[in-house]
Amino acid sequence: MIYTLTYNPSIDYLVTVDGFEIGGINRMRKDSYMYGGKGVNVSQVLKELGIENTALGFVAGFTGKEIEEGLQKMGIHTNFVHLPEGYSRINIKFHGIEETEVNAPGPFVDAVSMRALRDKIAQIGKDDILILAGAATANMENDTFATFIADLPFRDTKVILDTTGEALVNALSYHPFLIKPNIEELSELFHENFVPNDINAISDAAKRLQEKGARNVLTSMGEDGAVLITEDGHVYSRSAPAGIVVNTVGSGDSMVAGFLAGYLENQNMEDALCLGVCAGSASAFNEGFARGDEIMQLYRLVR
Repeated sequence: MIYTLTYNPSIDYLVTVDGFEIGGINRMRKDSYMYGGKGVNVSQVLKELGIENTALGFVAGFTGKEIEEGLQKMGIHTNFVHLPEGYSRINIKFHGIEETEVNAPGPFVDAVSMRALRDKIAQIGKDDILILAGAATANMENDTFATFIADLPFRDTKVILDTTGEALVNALSYHPFLIKPNIEELSELFHENFVPNDINAISDAAKRLQEKGARNVLTSMGEDGAVLITEDGHVYSRSAPAGIVVNTVGSGDSMVAGFLAGYLENQNMEDALCLGVCAGSASAFNEGFARGDEIMQLYRLVR
C-alpha cells in the first residue's frame, strides 16, 4: 500500500479575479474548491493514475469531516486522526494577473493525537511506501518527519520526502528513497542561487544531499522540467512539454505522484522522471489536478 501523510490538510478555495484591486470591491469571475495539502494532492493524482493509496494525517471540525468524506468519495482510502478541537484550514488561492495565496494556520495537534498518528505509522509494512509531504508548521517540530521515519518498523520501507529546510535536513540520515526539492528550495538549503538548466550545479548540490543520506534526488524546475540524480550516480534531465500554464498549485505534488507511478511500473528511473514531469505539467495546464488519461496522453506524446 502507498501511504501519504499530510500534517495539515486543507480545503483550497480557488478564486479567479480579473484586475484585483486592494481596498476596492472585487468581483469573482469564477470559483471552485479542492482538497489540499501536499500529501493529499499526491493521493488524488495517484488515484487518477490507478494507484490505490491511503491518506494519513490530522483533521478537525466540520472542515476536516468534509476533507475526509470528500476524499473517500473519490475512492481514496483515509485513516486520519481526528483532533478534539479546532478546524482543518481553508486556504484561499487567487488567480488573476498573478497567483496569490492566503494560507491559514492549522489546528493544534495535542500529544495524544500525535501518539495516535505515530501508532498508525508503526503499522506500515516493509513493502509499503510512505510519502511525507509539506513544510513544517507553527506547531510542528523540525524533527517531526524524522521521528515519523524512525517510527517505521522496517528500515527497508521506501520513504519519499517532499519538504525543505531543517525538516528535510533532519530526516536525511534515515536515507529516504527520494527527496524532491524545487529549485528555489535547493537555493535556500545551500544559500546559493541555482538557475534552471544549470545541470552541473544542480547535480553537485544533489550529490551533497546524497552524502547526507538521500538516495535519489529529484529537483523540479517549474516550466523547465526536472533533474534526477540517482543513487547509482546517473543524472537524468527532462524538459517540460509545451502548454498553456493555467494553475501551478499542486504541480510539484503531481510530479511526485507521476514519478512514483512510473517507478512502480518497471523500476526504470528515466521513465519515472518522464511520467513525473508529464504529470506535473498536465496539472499545471488545468485549473485543478489533471485526469489520469490527460497525464498518460501527454506521457505517450513526450515519450
